[in-house]
Amino acid sequence: MLAETICSAVSAAGLGIAAIAAYRKRFLTAARIAAYALVPLGLVLTGVVEWAAGTVFSPLAWVGVGVLGAAWGLFMTTRAVERRRLGKAAAATDGARPGAVAPSAAAPALGKAGRPAAAQPRPKAKGKQQAAEPGEDFSDIEAILKKHGI
Repeated sequence: MLAETICSAVSAAGLGIAAIAAYRKRFLTAARIAAYALVPLGLVLTGVVEWAAGTVFSPLAWVGVGVLGAAWGLFMTTRAVERRRLGKAAAATDGARPGAVAPSAAAPALGKAGRPAAAQPRPKAKGKQQAAEPGEDFSDIEAILKKHGI
């Protein structure tokens, strides 16, 4: 009963503010305020406010929410356990899935002696610039640098 009275008072106040806005020749604003003001009154007339107030303050409704939460938690736990078991069973059977990529396909490219190319020590130049390794072509970069006098 109190919630319905509060909603009705809010609607009346909103309609009063809308009337003041219309008096000041702001008709679009007045129409928008009137629309917002009529929403609580519509909720009271349809019975939504009574239903919501009865649900929010009902201990039985909150027990129901708790039971639904427990059911959801059990469902998610069983799904996680099932996925873990299926994953371990698939790994234990043959270790390979159809269509799986070979382990060496994801490994980085290895240079000399099985080490990654970036980790190999580079020989130091003694006064002269060493020739580029085969496969590296810096001729276009050298042309740009010569053009700018570098």
